[in-house]
Amino acid sequence: MPWAERRCPTGCACSKCATSSRRCARSQSGPSLRLSGVERSDEVLLRDTLAAVAPGTQLRDALERILRGRTGALIVLGDDKVVDDLSTGGFPIDIEFSATRLRELAKMDGAIVVDRDVSRIVRAATQLVPDSNIPTRESGTRHRTAERVAKQTGFPVISVSQSMHIIALYIGNLRHVIEGSDAIMSRANQALQTLERYKSRLDDVTGTLSALEIEDLVTVRDVAAVLQRLEMVRRISDEISEYVVELGTDGRLMSLQLDELIDGLSDDRELVVRDYVESARDPLSVEDALGRLGSLSSNELLDLTAGTRAIGFPVVGESLDASVTPRGYRLLTKVPRLPGAIVDRLIDHFGTLQKLLAADFNELMRVEGVGESRARAVREGLSRLAESSILERYV
Repeated sequence: MPWAERRCPTGCACSKCATSSRRCARSQSGPSLRLSGVERSDEVLLRDTLAAVAPGTQLRDALERILRGRTGALIVLGDDKVVDDLSTGGFPIDIEFSATRLRELAKMDGAIVVDRDVSRIVRAATQLVPDSNIPTRESGTRHRTAERVAKQTGFPVISVSQSMHIIALYIGNLRHVIEGSDAIMSRANQALQTLERYKSRLDDVTGTLSALEIEDLVTVRDVAAVLQRLEMVRRISDEISEYVVELGTDGRLMSLQLDELIDGLSDDRELVVRDYVESARDPLSVEDALGRLGSLSSNELLDLTAGTRAIGFPVVGESLDASVTPRGYRLLTKVPRLPGAIVDRLIDHFGTLQKLLAADFNELMRVEGVGESRARAVREGLSRLAESSILERYV
């Protein structure tokens, strides 16, 4: 949502409140740890900040030193005129950032301000005085200040609790507790095992769909089952990606495992939708269909009828068993060294996968950009795919 459409922390429009307009404005450019209302959501900024505090970074080393020392801390990850207006007392230091320096400065009362790149410590032992009208869910003084400063400035703010021994990260309206690698790794490994099961089931249903496409026996139910599994795999892989970001250097092996499991699946959702969306009674654009599919709740995703409605197929009577014909995008992209532009031209020329399978060399060569060698590659590639798909289904 553009920042011009957002509200001040007090709830009123910027032009009508007493808060200075510069306090409400958000920079449209600038380093990664700054909220841009046009380009960056709180969730994206949270992901970037988690990468900045992940194991293996100097900032994470400093936070762990503070935890071990049981001193607590309040750290603002960014500095500008707004932060300066909120700061009273303390002293400017403007020195290079290091874990040991941040740890020593945390022993003093007051907050610490670092620059957006977390490369320099700008101010220490300062008192932050945010707008008291900004709502907060916290009760402790340090945490209330952290939440209000995060909402008012748009910068991430870290609060290290001396008594509870936790690190809390505040970004806009979000609060995230930074956990140790062991706890995150445990959940990530469970998610990875779930992904392996999902991927195995996805391989089964996509193999079945390929064989049915070759035989022209596809139903709406078959398409919905594949899209359901693709969406499940996408969601669980996104969750694991978040864990990998939080794990930092500790998550390198998990990142390799994730890449291996989802290799080649990034475009399959779009290709399946492109194959069938035009067959729907109320055709949608590919983008709209994918958006509606992605917006389904977890419970809705388990219901095949919800998935079919999301891509434009009405669910009435025996409609799940209605026959549909693929255009051929998914199978054609599996032909080696076939450019996307040629795939589009072949689909536009023949219209459906069945007509493409029935085409001979001369018919294929009538398509712009398809010469003798490329026509042979398409013909042989589709034949191999047809043979392997049918063998996998019936043998």
